[in-house]
Amino acid sequence: MRVLVDADACPVKEEIYKVAFRHAVPVTIVSNSPIRVPAHDLIARVVVSDGFDAADDWIVENAGAGAICITADILLADRCLKAGAVVIAPNGKPFTTSSIGSAVATRAIMADLRAGAVGDPIGGPSPFGKTDRSRFLSALDEALVRMRRTHPR
Repeated sequence: MRVLVDADACPVKEEIYKVAFRHAVPVTIVSNSPIRVPAHDLIARVVVSDGFDAADDWIVENAGAGAICITADILLADRCLKAGAVVIAPNGKPFTTSSIGSAVATRAIMADLRAGAVGDPIGGPSPFGKTDRSRFLSALDEALVRMRRTHPR
């Protein structure tokens, strides 16, 4: 069992550490630039090149059964699901094989709308709040408990 984090813009790194320490699960923070991480045996930091999708590629190569991937990137979530990983967004919403198709389609539609918007811009997601943080903590904890049942040490 391990947690892989798409860390460059992840707002819940502290929450990930908290849950990982409680469950004694290793965490790998993956980013394009150095990010401060706690000095702890369970926490590893991987800094990849600044090439397009370098962090995503590293995460997918290391994802699979027994991995929980944390990302807001819908296309990365799709790739991780295909690799057999559990995927959770920083707002606590899980990406699943049954929901990812509509998420990818919605992403494409919104990108097209934003590209063609003239005048009033089309907004993105709502601001990240305390409810999202709380939902994430619960979702990660539940995912680790479920995974421990199916992937015992």
